[in-house]
Amino acid sequence: MSQCLNLVFCGTPRFAVPTLDSLVDAGFQIQLVVTQPDRPKGRGLELVSSPVKRRALELQLPIVQPETIKKNDAFRAQLTALKPDAIIVVGYGRIIPQWMLDLPALGNINLHASLLPKYRGAAPIQWAIAQGEIVTGVTTMRIDAGLDTGDILLQEEIPIAANDTAVTLAPKLAAVGANLTVTTLRGLQAGTVHPLPQDHSQATLAPILKKEDGLIDFSRPAAEILNRMRGFQPWPGAYTKFRGKTLQVWKSAAQNFVLPPSEMTIEGDRLLVGCSANTALEILELQLEGKRRTSASDFLRGYRPLPGEKLGI
Repeated sequence: MSQCLNLVFCGTPRFAVPTLDSLVDAGFQIQLVVTQPDRPKGRGLELVSSPVKRRALELQLPIVQPETIKKNDAFRAQLTALKPDAIIVVGYGRIIPQWMLDLPALGNINLHASLLPKYRGAAPIQWAIAQGEIVTGVTTMRIDAGLDTGDILLQEEIPIAANDTAVTLAPKLAAVGANLTVTTLRGLQAGTVHPLPQDHSQATLAPILKKEDGLIDFSRPAAEILNRMRGFQPWPGAYTKFRGKTLQVWKSAAQNFVLPPSEMTIEGDRLLVGCSANTALEILELQLEGKRRTSASDFLRGYRPLPGEKLGI
């Protein structure tokens, strides 16, 4: 195997871009960048390229955007002809078929944004915050046929700050993961990194987010609701109902306060909503359906919630 590894890079989102940059900066030969096809977005449904494609164009790297990869003879022939030493996969968004797993000598190496086996799945950053974790990290692993079940290569921890959201935590993990991927490849090349099987009994799941995950359940303690609000940014966020209309909650705080779940009370210009475990959610910024984002005090002056009135209705 040559000193300068030949790689194929598969990735799509912004999270993957730092890894692509680090591989190029480290001197690895990126033979091909594989990313999702351009997708229509916005009111005009104009085709928009993925962040990885845009960066690959800037780096003048060859790009391919197959609609499918499992049974794509042309794509298979293209990769086979390249004879890559390794295939790097970061948020590509497609299940890697067995023929790709079998192709490179060093395997298909995935950067996953959790400390596996915890938070296997599509949304590890979001669910780690939503579950109240104070530490997370990144894992490089060798992909197998399962869902994030392959052997662990290297891991690195980072703390989750109390004010972190999925939006603020993702770039931190991306930067750490980019360096870890380079270290992993160099270690595999030198024979100093050895695959370690995951303890499947410790596995937890981080499934793809659904709209209903953002619906606030006031039967939970306020701190738990707050964690979910932080984790589910920018989508699906956190929302409830007020007088039959959707109410988006943008900013809030957990308070110790005895109040029936979902019931509102006003303390001066403060809006508190009852949660479980003798806690309340103090709503600081919110947005009623069809209206602008506003402060709780302006909302109270405009809508004057009634004594005992509840959210979620």
